[in-house]
Amino acid sequence: MHSDPALSAREPWPAPPARGPLDATVALPGSKSLTARALVLAAVAEAPTTLTGVLRSRDTDLMLTALTALGARFEEIDGDPTRLRARPVPLPAHVETGPDGAGRIDVGLAGTVMRFVPPLAAIADAPVVFDGDRAARLRPLGPLLDALTELGAEVTCLGEPGRLPVRVGPGNGALRRPADPARPERPHRVSVDASASSQFLSALLLIGPLLPGGLAVTAVGPVTSLPHVTMTVASLRERGIVVEEPEMPGEPDGSADSATAAVRERTWTVRPGRPAGGRAGIEPDLSNAGPFLAAALIAGGEVRLPGWPAPTTQAGDAWRELLPRLGGDVELRDGPEGVRTLVVRGAGASSLRGIDADLSAVGELTPVVAALAALASEHGHPSRLRGIAHLRGHETDRLAALVTEITRVGGIARQTDDGLMIDALPAGDRLHPALLRSYADHRIAAFAALIGLGVPGTELDDVECTSKTLPDFPALWAGLLGREPSRGLDQSGVPR
Repeated sequence: MHSDPALSAREPWPAPPARGPLDATVALPGSKSLTARALVLAAVAEAPTTLTGVLRSRDTDLMLTALTALGARFEEIDGDPTRLRARPVPLPAHVETGPDGAGRIDVGLAGTVMRFVPPLAAIADAPVVFDGDRAARLRPLGPLLDALTELGAEVTCLGEPGRLPVRVGPGNGALRRPADPARPERPHRVSVDASASSQFLSALLLIGPLLPGGLAVTAVGPVTSLPHVTMTVASLRERGIVVEEPEMPGEPDGSADSATAAVRERTWTVRPGRPAGGRAGIEPDLSNAGPFLAAALIAGGEVRLPGWPAPTTQAGDAWRELLPRLGGDVELRDGPEGVRTLVVRGAGASSLRGIDADLSAVGELTPVVAALAALASEHGHPSRLRGIAHLRGHETDRLAALVTEITRVGGIARQTDDGLMIDALPAGDRLHPALLRSYADHRIAAFAALIGLGVPGTELDDVECTSKTLPDFPALWAGLLGREPSRGLDQSGVPR
């Protein structure tokens, strides 16, 4: 269960360079983050749910498989994989067990699966062993496991403490005791350190309404990527669950830890009740929009992304503020029937600017920002990216990976305590092509694609890892540039 996907030797992907200004409209699939939350809520709802705009990728298919192992059922509507009808699990969830009395779930390298599903095993009728790719065993899980133990679940680490593989079960069964409406209970209480991942907090919020009396979760210390917690709360409320949020401080003041300090010893309270069924639509993935929008700043020209939701809880909405600081022009254009299109224009790599940015709330955007910053360094512009120490615990150590790959193409980059410094190159120096590594990380692959736009001859060792969240990335990228997919790849980016 812990083997990495597609480790066999592959031909490097030649990242296509810019040949001139862009003029492209890009339609992206649904948000990975919203899809994960929608699938979990549909699996535990009180009635069937029809989901539209579902992202189908490795991460979301692993989530579907995991929830199916707990008794949920999903079927495509009219053969469309992005439209699903979900039949929820009976509670307690029934686990198909092996000879050792436990079920098995493969999380792959999906953080949402390895964090959102173990709490469901705590209210199942049998324990579940969770494992995944080799790199998944390096990702932090301890704070969530500690919280589940505090709630009375059975948690046994089968390898390194606080890491996969882990066995999670119902323990004494108190978490799955049927609620008695005649005798209202106080909410369970638990604390969690979400400084390494907001998913620890979101995972507990998602399980909260299923517990007798609900759940009060106190975040101890700073919470990274706070917009993702806001997304979780909004997803619960949309399905009829009452959530009381702590009062938030004002806007970040620009200090290095201002955004990560937004939550200290604050409590979220989720009232009991199964989420409503019905219909739920999923927005386009605004984080995955980043590479396509950023391409306009490197190649010049204009890129349009229709269906931009406003308002939205997605972290990717920050592109509207970040890209102008990096040298682009951004317009949110109203269209017919209320459909909005985000339009990004650029004047080419020579017009890129450096940036000093606190990305603590939107850390997943860092690789794209780093690519633009690296290309801006050719033109004398340094950059500093702050508040992102938690990226060391993502699919790979993203800070180390970015420093290594920027250095590989001739840039000057170094890690700081909480982020990256990308120095301006000496006058006359330029980045040079190289074979870049992806580290099986879809966002590092997007970084390489952007470097390739500005540095002809750049190659990437593994473009297929983009299937984690965007399975047709090579074809979409080729379409953006007005080209056919690179030689040796079919329309989904798989070698012929």
